[in-house]
Amino acid sequence: MAAYELITKNFEFQSLLILLLGLIMLVMGLEEFQKKRKAYGWLLVVVFLFSLFVSVKGFLLH
Repeated sequence: MAAYELITKNFEFQSLLILLLGLIMLVMGLEEFQKKRKAYGWLLVVVFLFSLFVSVKGFLLH
């Protein structure tokens, strides 16, 4: 999806892409919590929350 945006210069789906990447960060954070690595888990959850904020803001601006 990111390659499509870069090749066509059409950034219509950028907010969706940020949301999907944030969801991947959330899953990775939950996996880190299961491995007892809480510092990385919290970092990835914070990254997810920030990307969620950015993607919602992007959806509202379009």
